Amino acid sequence: MSQSFSPVRMEVVRVFIAVSLAFLVLSVLGENMTGLSPCDFPAIYNFGDSNSDTGGIAAAFYPAGQPSGETFFHQPVGRASDGRLIIDFIAESLRLPYLSAYLNSIGTSFRYGANFATGGSTIRRLNESFFSNGVSPFSLDIQIVQFDQFKARTSNLYNQTQEQFHKSNLPRPEDFSKALYTFDIGQNDIAAGFRTMSDKQFQAVIPDIIGQLATAVQHLYQGGARSFWIHNTGPIGCLPVTLHYYHQPTPGILDGHGCVIAQNDVAKEFNWHLESRVIKLREQLPDAALTYVDVFTAKYKLISNAKEQGFVDVRNICCGYHEDYKHVWCGNKDKINGTEIYAGSCEDPSLYISWDGIHYTEAANHWIANQIIDGSFSDPTIPITHACHMG
Repeated sequence: MSQSFSPVRMEVVRVFIAVSLAFLVLSVLGENMTGLSPCDFPAIYNFGDSNSDTGGIAAAFYPAGQPSGETFFHQPVGRASDGRLIIDFIAESLRLPYLSAYLNSIGTSFRYGANFATGGSTIRRLNESFFSNGVSPFSLDIQIVQFDQFKARTSNLYNQTQEQFHKSNLPRPEDFSKALYTFDIGQNDIAAGFRTMSDKQFQAVIPDIIGQLATAVQHLYQGGARSFWIHNTGPIGCLPVTLHYYHQPTPGILDGHGCVIAQNDVAKEFNWHLESRVIKLREQLPDAALTYVDVFTAKYKLISNAKEQGFVDVRNICCGYHEDYKHVWCGNKDKINGTEIYAGSCEDPSLYISWDGIHYTEAANHWIANQIIDGSFSDPTIPITHACHMG
C-alpha cells in the first residue's frame, strides 16, 4: 500500500534537505573556519603581471588610451580591461580602496597597500625588451626589491614627519606584518616558453621558475609578512588571440571547448609544481598562512559554461580587429587592405569574456572573483576574509 506525503510533511523534508546541504557546504568550505573571526587586513601588497596591474606599466612606459576603462572608470586607468580586475574585486571584498601602482607618482595614497604588478612581468628575469616582445623589465625579483625600498622609505618618512596629511597617505609601519600579500604571476613565463623553447626545454626550467617565486615568498616572510594569497596561472590555451588561428575543430589539438590542449597541459604542469611548492613552504614557514588559489579551474569553469552564464562565444573578442590573421590591437589604428581601421570596443562588453584577446572584461573578472573570494577554489578552502588563518 503506497503512502502519499502531506504538504506539511513534504515541507519538512525540503527543510531537512536544505539544512543538510547547508551543513555539507559549510563542512566542505573548511572546518578550520569554525569559530575563527575574519581577518582585519589593513593593506594589500600585490605582485604580478597585467592580470593584476592597476597602472604600473602605464606609468613606466606609454599609458593605454581609449577605450580601456570605459565600463567602470569611464577613462583609461592603466588596467588591461574595460573596467575592474580581479585584484580590484579582492580589495572591495576586504573593504579596502583600489590599489595604487607603486610606479604611479601622481595623486597616490599608499595607506592601504601598493601594487607592484606590471603588464608583461615574468617570475624569471628574461633578456628581452618591452619594445620588442612586451616583456616588462620589472620581473618578480625587481618587484620584491621595489617593495623593500618602499617599505624602508615609507617607514622612515612615517616616523619622521609630523604633518598628519602626509602620514595619512603612508602605510603605518606596523601594518606590513598584518597585510595580505597577493601573487598573480607566471602566465608570461609560460608564453615566453612557447615562444623561445621546446616543450621539453620549458618543462625542465619550470622548477627553477617556481623556485624563484618561492624565494620571493620566503624573503617577504623573513621581513615579517605572514598572510599570502597565491594564484596559479590560468588556461592560457583558451585565450581567443590564440584560438583565432584555429578556424576549424582539429582532433587532438583543441579540447571540447576549443582550447589548445598542449598549451593548457603546460599550464597545468606549471600549476602542479606551484601547488607542490606552496605545500613545502608551509613546512618551511611555520607561522605563515599560505593560500593556494586555483584560478585555472575557476577561469576554465567560466569558459566551459560561457553561454549558460550569459556570455557570447569564448572566441569572440570585445576590443580589437582580428580578421584573416590580420590584427589591430585594442584602441589602435592601422591600415588593412588600404583602409584605415580603428580597433574600438564592442557595444556591450558585459557580454564578452575576453576584452582584447588576452585579458578579461570586467564582467568576466567579476564572475571569476566571486568564485575564488569565497574559498571554493582555494587550498585550504577558506575565503579571502579568513586568509590570515593557517589551514
